[in-house]
Amino acid sequence: MTLYGRDFLKESDFSRAELEALLDLAAELKSARAAGTEKQRLVGKQIALIFEKTSTRTKISFEVAMRDQGGHVSILDPSTSQIGHKESVADTARVLSTMFDGIEYRGAAHANVEQLADYANVPVFNGLTDDWHPTQMLADFQTMREHAAPGQLSYAYIGDARSNMGNSLLVMGAIMGADVRIVAPKELWPSDEVQALAALRAAESGAIITLTDDPAVGIPGAQFVHTDVWVSMGEPAEVWASRVELLKPYRVDAALMALTGRTDAKFMHCLPAFHDANTAVGRKVEADFGLTGGVEVTDEVFESPASIVFEQAENRMHSIKAVLVATLAQ
Repeated sequence: MTLYGRDFLKESDFSRAELEALLDLAAELKSARAAGTEKQRLVGKQIALIFEKTSTRTKISFEVAMRDQGGHVSILDPSTSQIGHKESVADTARVLSTMFDGIEYRGAAHANVEQLADYANVPVFNGLTDDWHPTQMLADFQTMREHAAPGQLSYAYIGDARSNMGNSLLVMGAIMGADVRIVAPKELWPSDEVQALAALRAAESGAIITLTDDPAVGIPGAQFVHTDVWVSMGEPAEVWASRVELLKPYRVDAALMALTGRTDAKFMHCLPAFHDANTAVGRKVEADFGLTGGVEVTDEVFESPASIVFEQAENRMHSIKAVLVATLAQ
């Protein structure tokens, strides 16, 4: 199986076998790095990193992955790029294709990364759009593989599921044959189109799909509990009031983790997380709404032995490296 020259735009572009191969490669690369035996397969390769949205983990993961593999990156952000302002996405793709071996895009509209791929003649990688977060999915599944009990993988995503994380966790789990639970208010479920896509892939893989607004239905038995921030990048501050009121019952605290009924249940979060008052957002939400000790997750859970969020963050680099090696190395 070869993925050389392929774009990496969304999970549903790939078969289960292809995604499994990427996860296997990520595990191999992680082990080799730890042992000091990693072989550089991207020497002389260059990729452009386009960031229309701010980034910590995605940015450093691509940078370190390419550096480890002997390659180089150039970073374009709104202050150093004309994309979407004075130059179209299509023209940007054609210019960058003449100088780089690959292009990463992190921004809002998924149509932008699709258009980049349409006009570029090098692989394009989706670092995040409003609809999908495929590099995060590889890291999440790599992390769950490392901690999963034998048998069918089971996990719940709780909170605002009408988001890139809700969409991607639902569809990726459907492709991979997992027991996936989306636990959210019905108005914050993934769209009907995304649900239909998940149902189609689940029919192929044997995945179990559950959508519920009741944590007492969706959480029991889950090996992993995922959540994300309640207000995403780009949403107006005014959203906080209604979102906090709507999602208070879906906050991940010790009582919710106990609903799993498992002593080995793990907590996951793609980060950044508002788990205390040590951020500007955390302090404001605490002051405005009296939500102390964390927003979408309590500090007690975030800092507990059940939390594997920093392993999950590290695996962003290993899994992104797998994508780069698979698509760029001959």
